[in-house]
Amino acid sequence: MASRKVRVRNSKGIHVRPAGLIVSSIKGYKGKVEVVDEEGKRASLQSILSLLSLGLAAGVEVTVEVDGPDAERVCDELSALFARHFDFPQT
Repeated sequence: MASRKVRVRNSKGIHVRPAGLIVSSIKGYKGKVEVVDEEGKRASLQSILSLLSLGLAAGVEVTVEVDGPDAERVCDELSALFARHFDFPQT
């Protein structure tokens, strides 16, 4: 099992677009992947609704946990996505 603490850096937090990118990045992954917020609430990263239910705002620290094949690499990649400043076009 691999885990990393990471701070959400996107100015609008983890809303639908970044959540979609995070979930799609592990599509088909055979292990268990979860994120835990500061209050200890857990969400599966294999479900966009589960991730969105945490309501992760900018500046919140989360723990990414991966249990399965290539856990260290997957955990690093997911942590980088949570720490990313997304630059989506304004609508």
